Amino acid sequence: MANSAHGEGARARLPLGEMLIALGVLALAGVVFWQTLAIPVSPLYARVGPTVIPMLAAFGLAACGAALLVSAVRGGWQDEEEKEITQDKPAFLLLLAGFIANMALIGPAGFTIASTVLFTLTARAFGSRNLLRDAGIGFGLAIVAYLGFARALGINIGAGPPERIIERLLSVIV
Repeated sequence: MANSAHGEGARARLPLGEMLIALGVLALAGVVFWQTLAIPVSPLYARVGPTVIPMLAAFGLAACGAALLVSAVRGGWQDEEEKEITQDKPAFLLLLAGFIANMALIGPAGFTIASTVLFTLTARAFGSRNLLRDAGIGFGLAIVAYLGFARALGINIGAGPPERIIERLLSVIV
């Protein structure tokens, strides 16, 4: 009868990893909200200004973080089978290396090279063994993304040597 006061025995421990993810998403929402408030807004904007999309992103992140937190408090979103799977640490380290390389390279090397390295390391983390193919696909996708931002939207997302060569070629062709 002693167990009946607490349900079915001692209460299960909260899933620490899932709680940390939920709190991390909530913290990210807070940072996005805080940084959005720092965006200067001209009084010329009526209702829709430069802060609308970042605010929507902040509120969306907050909603996701809250839902993840509720799920974690209720026992977590992983079923028992998923909890028993051992983590692939080398794959995680490759993903982490890709993100760090992207941040380190985007300034000096440009968007295309940084994104190609990120794509290649991510593909490797997911089990791909063909690095040249992955680098080629990543390079192609990065060039298309760069041109979309630079040419279609007029936004510089990091011009490095490949971008400058492509811009020169396009200025001669167009």
